[in-house]
Amino acid sequence: MRLGNTLVAIGIVVVAAGVVLRFAPWLVSWFGRLPGDIRIERDTTRVYIPVTSMILTSIGLTVLLAVIARFRG
Repeated sequence: MRLGNTLVAIGIVVVAAGVVLRFAPWLVSWFGRLPGDIRIERDTTRVYIPVTSMILTSIGLTVLLAVIARFRG
């Protein structure tokens, strides 16, 4: 039962994020274009390494999961 509730909560968060990205893209247009994100563009090759964006994502998810863990028990 606990796993089911967790999966439903994750699904709701994913759907909410999808709605935000679909109908309000200006809220996250800065993501992926931060200083520290590596972008190399040549004639036939494009390389994109989102270092700073992934560090921010990791920090955000760590804080979110720590808050959830604190409230769960």
